[in-house]
Formats: sequence, C-alpha cells, structure tokens
Amino acid sequence: MGVVDSKTFRSGNSEAVRLPKEVAYGADIDVTITRLGEVITIMPKKSGRMTPKELIEALRNMPGPDEIQERDLIEPPERPGL
Repeated sequence: MGVVDSKTFRSGNSEAVRLPKEVAYGADIDVTITRLGEVITIMPKKSGRMTPKELIEALRNMPGPDEIQERDLIEPPERPGL
C-alpha cells in the first residue's frame, strides 16, 4: 500500500475526499469512517469484522480439541525474606 495525497472538496452540504485509484476500493462499496484526533481512517464496512455477538457464536461453533494436554506442575522457587 502506498501513500497518496488528495484534497477535500464540497459536495452539497458535505465535505468529501477523492480516493485516487492507487488506494480506491471501487464503486458502491460501503465504508466505515472513524476519526481519532487528526487521524481519519476509512475502511470497507464489514471487512471480515464481526460483532461481539457474532464472534462468540463463531467460537461456540468451533470444534473442541481431540485431547487436552496437561501442564507439568511448576513449583515456585524458595524466596527467603518474602
């Protein structure tokens, strides 16, 4: 991914920005825009992201392991004075 420059412009009552072809998503792609201070992030909507509810459901539907390996007991070291 490269860094490209662009300019904002007015489109009706909104401010818009042209995405040059080097960074464009294509036509009719829904995007999510977030702003944190001076940083604005534009990303495709639902770009593989799940809601917490969808994530929990997907995790519940995953198969469990064939076997569970037990850990060796770790003895804490002697620490005089504590």
